[in-house]
Amino acid sequence: MDFNLDETQQDLRKLAAEVLAREGDEERLRQAGLMSVCVPEEAGGAGLGPVELAVVLREVGARAAAVPALPALVSTLTLARYGTLDQQRRPGGMTLALREPGRALADPPSTAARPVDGGWALTGRKVSVPYPGGAVLVTADEGLFLVESPATTPEYTSTGEPAATIVLDGTPAERVAGADAVTGARRLFMAAVAAQAGGVLAGALELTTEYIRTRKQFGRALAEFQAVTMQIADVYIAARALDVAMWSSVWRLAEDLPADQDLALAAYHVGEACKALYTCQHLHGGLGLDVTYPLHRYFAQAKHLSHLLGGADAQLDLIGALL
Repeated sequence: MDFNLDETQQDLRKLAAEVLAREGDEERLRQAGLMSVCVPEEAGGAGLGPVELAVVLREVGARAAAVPALPALVSTLTLARYGTLDQQRRPGGMTLALREPGRALADPPSTAARPVDGGWALTGRKVSVPYPGGAVLVTADEGLFLVESPATTPEYTSTGEPAATIVLDGTPAERVAGADAVTGARRLFMAAVAAQAGGVLAGALELTTEYIRTRKQFGRALAEFQAVTMQIADVYIAARALDVAMWSSVWRLAEDLPADQDLALAAYHVGEACKALYTCQHLHGGLGLDVTYPLHRYFAQAKHLSHLLGGADAQLDLIGALL
């Protein structure tokens, strides 16, 4: 079986890498069409799927770019799969509200939805909502809903990227689809986080490899010391393990095959990626702790992505339940 990227996916990866290497801000990504690759063609996008989503997000992670690509791509692909054409044509800036206070991502939502005057009203609380400000996709007990610009309370993130808590108190909402859409949105979110984390770890590995190749100690490059080569090998293994699980899960999602076990395994390796980043910091010595050095951005983003999924222990619990 050939798991190499096809021509379209290779071109997409090259475009994402070039744009992120030059400017790398949100506006440039939108101009290049990278934020709308999952929007259906009839709604003005490229009509691509989970694998292409992962291709773009892995490049975002490889440069630790602080852009809202993850919520934008997951929300647009979710609407492409479950929403109406009108919902798919909504302007950019959409984000996701999937997590509830004190609950694992895989838990059923506790946000309540009730029909009101031909529409719906939501009551509940969502945390860690990334890049708030526009329309929000909200999971609730009655399915998946669209809420326009709810009130937000800012949250702190390790990367400095905007995030918020939203409180829904009889807030008007538009229903997208039922429980299948809730499950589908969560699966796409887990895959997206794993893809970006895979890029983060790959970028940190490249940065660290170059450093130990050129940094000398006692007249020898650090890479010539056996203890150093063993540690950087551990980082490489962690990166490969995450990539294998991630690509397997997005391929299964693209083919509409069961993917829960692959996603849980990929999510576990997202948590393990943080340990690999500690190794990268250690191999950089004091430089690894300098917040002005690029490695700090990779470390902060790895921590943030791990927190979004609840950490490695939560994924071990999920893997155990699935088995």
